[in-house]
Amino acid sequence: MLKNYIKIAWRNIWNNKLFSSINVISLAIGLSASFVIGLMVYYEFTFDTFHKDGDRIYRVVSEFQSAEGTFYNSGIPVPMSLTAKEELPGVEDAVYFYTWSPVEVKTTSGSEAFKNPDYTIFTEPAYFEVFDYEWLAGSKTEALNQPAQVVLSQKRAATYFPNLEPHQVIGNILTYNDSIQAVITGVVANFEQRTDLIFEEFVSLPTAAQTSGAEGILTGNWDWTNSSCQVFVKLKTHADIEALKHQLDLLSKAHQSEDSKKFGQLQQFRLQALSDLHFNGDYGIFDFSRSTASLPVLKSLAFIALFLILLGCFNFINLNTAQATQRAKEIGIRKTLGSSRRQLIFQFLGETFMLTLIASVISGFLAIWLLKIFKDFIPNGITLGLFTNPFVLGSAVGLVVLITLAAGIYPGLVLSGFKPATVLKGVQSKPEGKAGLRKVLTAFQFTIAQVFIIATLLVTKQIHFLMNKDMGFKKEAIAYVSTPWHERAFHKKQVLYDKLKAIPQLEQLSMGGMPPASFSTHSSWVIYQGESDEVRTDLELLYGDSQYLDMYGIKLLAGRTILNDTIEEYIINETAMRTFGFKTPEEALNRNLSNGEENSTIVGVMRDFNQRSLTSGIKPMAFTGDRSRADFSQFRNIHFKLPAREGDNWEPALTKIRSAYRDVYPSQDVDIRFVDEAIARFYDQERRLSKLLSWATGLSVLISGLGLLGLVIHTTERRAKEIGIRKVLGASLAQLNLLLCTDFLKLMVLAYLIAVPIAWWGIHQWLQDYAYKTKMSWWVFAL
Repeated sequence: MLKNYIKIAWRNIWNNKLFSSINVISLAIGLSASFVIGLMVYYEFTFDTFHKDGDRIYRVVSEFQSAEGTFYNSGIPVPMSLTAKEELPGVEDAVYFYTWSPVEVKTTSGSEAFKNPDYTIFTEPAYFEVFDYEWLAGSKTEALNQPAQVVLSQKRAATYFPNLEPHQVIGNILTYNDSIQAVITGVVANFEQRTDLIFEEFVSLPTAAQTSGAEGILTGNWDWTNSSCQVFVKLKTHADIEALKHQLDLLSKAHQSEDSKKFGQLQQFRLQALSDLHFNGDYGIFDFSRSTASLPVLKSLAFIALFLILLGCFNFINLNTAQATQRAKEIGIRKTLGSSRRQLIFQFLGETFMLTLIASVISGFLAIWLLKIFKDFIPNGITLGLFTNPFVLGSAVGLVVLITLAAGIYPGLVLSGFKPATVLKGVQSKPEGKAGLRKVLTAFQFTIAQVFIIATLLVTKQIHFLMNKDMGFKKEAIAYVSTPWHERAFHKKQVLYDKLKAIPQLEQLSMGGMPPASFSTHSSWVIYQGESDEVRTDLELLYGDSQYLDMYGIKLLAGRTILNDTIEEYIINETAMRTFGFKTPEEALNRNLSNGEENSTIVGVMRDFNQRSLTSGIKPMAFTGDRSRADFSQFRNIHFKLPAREGDNWEPALTKIRSAYRDVYPSQDVDIRFVDEAIARFYDQERRLSKLLSWATGLSVLISGLGLLGLVIHTTERRAKEIGIRKVLGASLAQLNLLLCTDFLKLMVLAYLIAVPIAWWGIHQWLQDYAYKTKMSWWVFAL
């Protein structure tokens, strides 16, 4: 019986090559997109799901409430580390660690220095109680109990000691930054599963006393929060989460300073579940080379995959029900010879399964191609190897079965429902209900396609607007080179500056902090004492010398630039001016701002410019010099302007810059960054979304177009006699085209009328995340 089913199914597929090809292509496109998107969703949702008692592990984070809005920080004040262990109810274990970035590490032999080893933390033995590692050498009961101890991951141990087994690594000494020594007391296996806990080197917490930042790591105070200070807690089984949250709220209020109370500011402590770590961009992850996964994007991807599969299924339903009359006699004969309706339904499901199977094989090759096309959009860990995962394989098989049922069950019910006596007499009633369903499905297909088209045009329009909007400063042909962050000596920076100044191709130079717009933020609260009241606000600080504002074309509205590079003077922006209550730039001049310890005079007011992506508005900001140079210079970057004339070759100048940098910092890598490229990075996610929508649009139009093509061919063949008579009676080609297209054009117009409000609402919601947004012009919808 099964062999007969397969033989008949293949014969029907082969005899209807065109319609079978349309069905296979449509399903293959939907399946390939679903396979790739399914891999992405599976990959992102399997981070840190393997930890023992992972559902009881939380990170304590900070949320700042003020009149300016809500701000987030993944860190906590250092005293919270002790409070979490001793005072919080329901806590079984708590661990504090501090993310550290040593400049270099030398092994016992000292023959090789490893520069800037990343993913290093100061921590305590409780870390290995909260998170369960496999110990390859040493023991968690003895490691990190004393100062000057370190535990390495298997990968880091292999880097430092490539010829030694884990047990042979024990007892070796590592020297950090030429002064801090630690003996290796353990080696742990790296997590094999996907994780955001990517640490490779665990230094005992008391060792931090030997660093220059010992106070900030080990003591600190409740008014100081650093994202490097992290606390994770493991709760007891059946712990009362609400009681713990209530205690955190009480702690927030208990340690609120008088100034914070006065100005309505509050730091609140929150619990972030371990499962939320990978998706919550407010607090971030520990791998700064990538951003957190976006739940809205993953949901959008899932909907796109669903729609593409539905479009393919609708094609199958439309074409098979449209061909019903051609198979009516076959069904009548089968029923007369004893076939039951159930057998006929299984026969049609078998045909559908065979087509879906062929489509799934083709989709496998398309998925490989799509993975290459979207390599910049897809995380690096997503490879074809994931297809061998039992869960992924099972899901793929389940999807094929589900599509078979979704696409084949309705045509099977329709076709098997014909009456044998009627069809064998050559009388078949017109299936109006089926034709109505085909119209609904066709309209739905083109509604989805047109929603994608409108969304793609509007997203592209918004990206063009973002990339071309004047941010309020010059960015073309300006670049900067960063000096080593650990280099405290200013004289080396000055030597490099002088060397670059001697390069004739460089038109302007300036020493300072980051460019006017960057991902970096440095802020400090300040108070302005007015005649009637005080104004307290967070003020973002931009550091630069007296040439900085001129290089970037930032215009002064009143006052002057700073007198020299280290004087404590402020040039505030217009937003800060309004925040402090000044009505004109001139009114702000010579007023003092205080941060509780020192006063700084406002000597100028500069025009507002955008400090970050245009998703956010302009914040109160002040430009100042290298005011803390005696302790730590904020002038980490040397900015320079290259010739902007067309045809100028920058490579000789860049080569000289690299050479000068290596002369001053011979052991450091040279990293020249162009300001316009850095700003373009603000919109990486938008560009990826645009690319995704473009492909979704193309694929949905292709699938819908193929389905429409099949229906038009079927309609034309069914009305061949009518067309012949009309031509004999004098109908022109244009009249015949209009006759055949009228019904479909009505469906297109209906689909358009449905698509417009859906697309408008979706894009309107998306644009709410942007402080600056393009208009949803009428011509986009008309186009």
